[in-house]
Amino acid sequence: MGTVHARSMDPLPMHGRDMGVHPDDMIEVQEAEHETKQEVLENKDVVVQHVNIEGLGRTKEDLLGYEISEVFDAKNLIDVMKKSHIARQKLLRLGIFKEVEVVIDTSDGADALPNGLDVTFEVTEMKRLTGSYNTMVGNNEGSMVLGVKLPNVLGRAEKLTFQFSYGTKETSYGLSFFKPQPGNFERNLTLNLYKVTGQFPWSSLKETDRGVSTELNFPLWRTNHTLKWEGVWRELGCLARSASFAVREESGHTLKSALSHTISIDTRNSAIFPKKGALLRINQELAGYTGGDASFLKEDFELQVNRRLVWDSVLSASLWGGCLLPIGGRPSSIADRFYLGGPTSVRGFGMYSIGPQSEGDYLGGEAYWAGGLHLYTPLPFRPGRGGFGDLFRTHFFLNAGNLCNLNYGEGPRAHLQKLAECIRWSYGAGIVLRLGNIARLELNYCIPMGVQSGDRICDGVQFGAGIRFL
Repeated sequence: MGTVHARSMDPLPMHGRDMGVHPDDMIEVQEAEHETKQEVLENKDVVVQHVNIEGLGRTKEDLLGYEISEVFDAKNLIDVMKKSHIARQKLLRLGIFKEVEVVIDTSDGADALPNGLDVTFEVTEMKRLTGSYNTMVGNNEGSMVLGVKLPNVLGRAEKLTFQFSYGTKETSYGLSFFKPQPGNFERNLTLNLYKVTGQFPWSSLKETDRGVSTELNFPLWRTNHTLKWEGVWRELGCLARSASFAVREESGHTLKSALSHTISIDTRNSAIFPKKGALLRINQELAGYTGGDASFLKEDFELQVNRRLVWDSVLSASLWGGCLLPIGGRPSSIADRFYLGGPTSVRGFGMYSIGPQSEGDYLGGEAYWAGGLHLYTPLPFRPGRGGFGDLFRTHFFLNAGNLCNLNYGEGPRAHLQKLAECIRWSYGAGIVLRLGNIARLELNYCIPMGVQSGDRICDGVQFGAGIRFL
């Protein structure tokens, strides 16, 4: 009886069982067995009779049935191996197994068919309680993260997580509960309870948020959607005694209750160094409809298109934009407005130092746009090609953008005219380093242009770290 063991579905040499025959007859037995194996391998009409999962403890079997059901549809051995590999990836994606191994064997027993196969998934469940310690890179800030996780807490891939983060500008802790839909992991529900304290030196502002949120994620055709409700108690205060009166005027406690929807289409082959594909993300937020002090409608979008050129170089174009419309005669809050400038958006300018400001404190704006054109090439002479050198790219860029407040009684033409005035732009070159598949570092030489009164510039070398770049 032949057996195929696989971790990644690459077939390994097969070994028959000890049949207890005389040594003189061993050659004939091996030849006969070899013919049987060849027949199974070449048979185009194999049947998967049984799929077993071994090693289950607290996991409910009905959850896993959705993930492995397609294995029964396989028609030949190669198809069995491919579908078993896909099922293995789905089981690992659930986040409840430490290891998953696959064993493909010819069927045995009274009901065994000549071309029948049995597939067995040997799983090792994660511990009931796990801890983690790591560092994270945000938009030009870093943080240390401590976490405690209870995976598979109810037996159907639920996850309860407590996380504490201490960063250069932000400190937070929160409790979250994650629940996927059985058979459709991308459709899931998340409940969050959190407290976040952040410092925003460009505005001489500090903010403490205490809130609760509910998120529903689901795919629809080629798009991904997120529906979210958030209720947050915000406490705004001055970061320094020199804070402007405009910032002091915003200080105090407010309640925000907001509904939001995000739709995204992402065909890029990589989020950090894409060589092809495009990204479109559109977000709408409505605050005040479900209560609270804040009342506004907020829209923003992000578009990125990538095209591969000669010599492994990539041309990338990006466009961001957004507007905030106050509702009910209430002015917008400094905590809800848009901010622009810095190494992750319009390079060559200080962090969030474009647009309306008062006594050196930047107040944000209710409308903005920003565009970028980038050329990424390998390092000169390709040092470390195929290894460490592939983490680096040479970077040439041209950025432009504007941030302002609009008078919504003037009409669309006046709004476009105002957004087209006083455009800030910059160009330069540098080196980009990829950190895994979640973040990147940039070291650029920037030349800012179109500088307006009150803008803070960074003429020369500028360092940036983050997960989202223009």
